[in-house]
Amino acid sequence: MSEYHFHDESSLSDTAEALGKKAMKLGLIPSFVVRYFPDSRQFYIPNEIESEPLTPEEAYLRLRKLVEQSDKSDQ
Repeated sequence: MSEYHFHDESSLSDTAEALGKKAMKLGLIPSFVVRYFPDSRQFYIPNEIESEPLTPEEAYLRLRKLVEQSDKSDQ
């Protein structure tokens, strides 16, 4: 299992972005949007039904799960 390192909201957001890019490259998600605000970021991972804004924590957990499941199925 991969280890991801973060220590604050900014580094968590950076990690979530990196996971989003990896998930797109692997074809796990069709698109990925990040809205930048002065003090935070919102993440959007569209699906067939809805696309709610996610916090960095929610985006990280959802994307990590997708990427790790893909890594397990490749082994």
